[in-house]
Amino acid sequence: MPEETEPGVGATSLGTWWQRFDDPQLVALIERSLLANTDMQSARATLLQARALRDVQAAGLLPGIGASASAQRSRSGGNPASNLFQAGFDASWEVDLRGARRSAVTASEADVLAIEAGLAATQVSLTAEVAINYIALRSLQERLVIARRNLESQTATLQIAQWRMQAGLSTSLVTEQARTAAEQTAAQIPALESSLAQTRHSLAVLTGQPPAALNAELDGIRAVPQAADDLALAIPAETLRQRPDVGAAEHRITAALARLSQADAARYPDFQLGGSLGLRALTVGALGNGSSVASSLLSSVSVPLFDGGAIRAQIRVQEATLEQAREAYRAVVLAALQDVEDALVALRGDRERLAHLQGAAEAAANAALLAQQRYRSGLIDFQTVLETQRSLLSAQDSVASTVAGISADHVRLYKALGGGWQ
Repeated sequence: MPEETEPGVGATSLGTWWQRFDDPQLVALIERSLLANTDMQSARATLLQARALRDVQAAGLLPGIGASASAQRSRSGGNPASNLFQAGFDASWEVDLRGARRSAVTASEADVLAIEAGLAATQVSLTAEVAINYIALRSLQERLVIARRNLESQTATLQIAQWRMQAGLSTSLVTEQARTAAEQTAAQIPALESSLAQTRHSLAVLTGQPPAALNAELDGIRAVPQAADDLALAIPAETLRQRPDVGAAEHRITAALARLSQADAARYPDFQLGGSLGLRALTVGALGNGSSVASSLLSSVSVPLFDGGAIRAQIRVQEATLEQAREAYRAVVLAALQDVEDALVALRGDRERLAHLQGAAEAAANAALLAQQRYRSGLIDFQTVLETQRSLLSAQDSVASTVAGISADHVRLYKALGGGWQ
């Protein structure tokens, strides 16, 4: 687990971690995705539905009151027609002595909280996905620049080989080897360009737009956004509780407990009170007379005597559901701990790898320069030039990929800690 090394860094900074990469375009893309992404819109609609269902359950705790009015005209045989006018109110209330209805409301409220956590989890995943795609975009741009720069160098070397062949100082074998190296580097450029275009498309869709919508906006070359070296270690260990999936698992346990209580309450009697108050008269004008008032009061009790064991079976169902929720919570916590530890290990490893790769790239650049100079002077063979150029391209590309990997490791660590929502 990460250790707390910087006071004051808590849920607020973790909730908006992308701002600490100091890249306004990254911030803009994430904020746009939170507003327009289709998964976020769907999750919000699911939350509204859950809240409405909770309100339906809560309404069952209150008495039900209704109003009615009727007018009737009837005739029987040769008797003259008669009228009957009625108006009144009806009320009923089921007494929740054993708390069954209140348990249902508690379960619905826990469901709402779990779905709210699900919305937060969607937001956490979305912000991380946007950031990782944006980092990949900037990395691909940098790798494309490296490939083109190396292609220029290899093309220049090819020209030298051709001139030496024309002067009788070299053979066609050397020229073909130089052309092979240049063509292999040139073949990498279309692949990088395709990946770059696909990443732009992914970012556009993540922000709720058509695939080509961000082509112009993201066309400019920028450096890969970098987090501070001590940023990951500045996050307190207790922020693991901020993970939405951990919170959702807790709320599912609460819901399972409430439904178990609701199932247990079904073993006991139910009490219901009802009544009506109204007016009944033969004419509309007579409805105002005191004699037209009609009222009734009803109370009832129901006791389950024999149901073939259905109630006890339902209790066992809810007990099993509760046990499943508890085990799911344990699994989520263990997975969360693994995510954090894995992210820290990857970050630490990539930092060490980058230090060695930067040294290798510097040495490869010096070797390539010396090899080219000595080849022009005829002091070394062309095979040495080819090997140093290949090593340079590989080292520079690895450095660019690892720099982007470190930024992506930070993003994955923030995601593992539940960063991206407040």
